[in-house]
Amino acid sequence: MAEATYVPHPLDTSHISLAHLEPLLEQLARNAHEMWAQKRIGDGWKYGPERNDRLKTHPSLVPYEELDESEKSYDRALVNEALKSILSLGYTIEKKS
Repeated sequence: MAEATYVPHPLDTSHISLAHLEPLLEQLARNAHEMWAQKRIGDGWKYGPERNDRLKTHPSLVPYEELDESEKSYDRALVNEALKSILSLGYTIEKKS
């Protein structure tokens, strides 16, 4: 049996603006990093200047504030697209008073 080539079809979120959610975006990006780091550390990983799967070391096992901008941008982009997907599906995001 021949395998078909996978063609991703993500939601079109190009029309969604998150300008009003910038503070939330940053908080969620920080939390995404914290969750990733917690999982890694729980799996026996520790900080190291280079990623080494055999030794379980990773340079991003530092507080969010200490990440370089490219790493923060990765976390922001992931959260940004998740929030835009939620809104494009018709849900709303409201902060409780």
